[in-house]
Amino acid sequence: MSRSSEEVYLIINHVKHKKTEGTLYLMGERIAWMPDGKDSFSISHLYADIRVQKISPESKEKIQLQLVMHDGSANTFQFSNPMGRASQLKDRESAKELLQQLLPKFRRKINNELEEKNRMLQEDPELFQLYKDLVVSGVISADEFWASKQGQNQQVSNTSAKVNQDVGVSPAFLADIKPQADGCNGLRYNLTADIVESIFRTYPAVKMKHAENVPDKISENDFWTRFFQSHYFHRDRINISNKDLFSECAKKDEEDIQQEIQEKINDPLLDLTQMADSTLGEGYGSTRDDTQIATNPSNLSLIRRFNHHSTMVLKACDKKTQPSSSSSSLSSSKSSQGAATNGSSSSIAAHLMINGDSNGASEKEGDLSLPPSSKKAKLKEKIHLDDLEEEGDSSGPALNLAKMERYLHGPTPITTSQYHTSEDMIQASFNTQMQVKHWIPNLTQVMTSSSAVSILGEISPGGALMQGTSQQQLDQMVPAEIQQELRSLYLALCELLRHFWSCFPTTTKALEEKVVRMKANLERFQSAKLNAVKAKLTSSYTVNLIGHMEEMLNAAYAKFGAWQNKRLGKK
Repeated sequence: MSRSSEEVYLIINHVKHKKTEGTLYLMGERIAWMPDGKDSFSISHLYADIRVQKISPESKEKIQLQLVMHDGSANTFQFSNPMGRASQLKDRESAKELLQQLLPKFRRKINNELEEKNRMLQEDPELFQLYKDLVVSGVISADEFWASKQGQNQQVSNTSAKVNQDVGVSPAFLADIKPQADGCNGLRYNLTADIVESIFRTYPAVKMKHAENVPDKISENDFWTRFFQSHYFHRDRINISNKDLFSECAKKDEEDIQQEIQEKINDPLLDLTQMADSTLGEGYGSTRDDTQIATNPSNLSLIRRFNHHSTMVLKACDKKTQPSSSSSSLSSSKSSQGAATNGSSSSIAAHLMINGDSNGASEKEGDLSLPPSSKKAKLKEKIHLDDLEEEGDSSGPALNLAKMERYLHGPTPITTSQYHTSEDMIQASFNTQMQVKHWIPNLTQVMTSSSAVSILGEISPGGALMQGTSQQQLDQMVPAEIQQELRSLYLALCELLRHFWSCFPTTTKALEEKVVRMKANLERFQSAKLNAVKAKLTSSYTVNLIGHMEEMLNAAYAKFGAWQNKRLGKK
């Protein structure tokens, strides 16, 4: 059965798999099938592993749903409801629509992870070279490689998430929905997740209606069909029927339009009420002409709706002015409603000719007058020019001193010093001069001639004491290509050793299996990489350039041997 923490979205009985009757379960993260008479799932697939779903054509007798995985495998389910073909089609459509909503959500998560990994490989050449040396060559698996980078990847993701800018709403997101004829005197609309999100952000009232009705009262498909069929989507709305699902939204729009007309934006730099086109009026534009009054109410209604739509788009991008009542009412909605809301694409067949744009409703906003601080900031922004400002002298970093006396007076001597007078110094200098004047050299008593010749040979080029000079110039002797190759080997070996040493202490069975696997990977790396490079460098250089890497490998082998002996001793 499903785990206790999983939530079951849909259960469909009478579903066959390879002529075996069973039940299909659609849960929070996976889809599973259980044969009748058993208490365990025979088939279970995560939504992230499903590449695409396919349905049988209408001309086919069997009502089937096929799930194709990323690895190429597939499972076919046949819906065999005894109530007839109509019930079978209904069961398959319910499963197909729910999968359409769930699959893109998990697929988007995987795509984000792959994009993040590709970005890390492109931005870090050393990491990309390490990936080629270890993963592409088959030394370790990709999962083991990225498991070690999980913390770094998570940190980078959190950092990028903080600096990402919120994407606004396109003013023409409803006009971008291109209806297609379905061949049955109807239109079909394809809604993507971005369009649905834009509708919800721009018109919170529609989002509230969706949360109230989907999927308890109507399905996702029926909701959007009614949305496109309703007068709420049309621009010519003269009579609003109370039977319409979106009648309250339309009435709310009219209230918001009236409120926007009454409110004034108190902007000291912009006065919209003083803008008028009176160039052809009396006085040649010097006086205001109030004779031109629009008499077509449909044009006024259309202009008002355009202005209202633009206002709602701007308010959707302003998080501070979004209504709190919408978020509070939506927070109590069921998780199944959330799953339906986050669907990626749903094909909507609206059997009605649609011509127009949409409108929405929002909660009442507060006064749009600018507070004194914002007004002052706007005025300062207009009159203050950074180019004319004098450059201030940059002061140095401030010192954080615990005790000021230590910084001003310097360190205090621990022991008392003995001070000498000038006469003592003159006398000491005179004594030194007299000793040097009466000194008699006796070099034969200091060192013999044979010892001097031997020491001279040792400190000459090629001598015993001059062997270290060649290593000091090793960076000049080895070409840059060889140095880069050795650097790549060091990075790859250190990554393998980090995996190896992280297994200790081996407290679990998984760590014991990993340390054995990493020991084999180290041996494979040494035979495939290090030995080949060592054979190539031995003929050209007398110094063992990979000696340190061999020492690190020997230390790991010694640790593995001690661990294995201790493990066998316990058995």
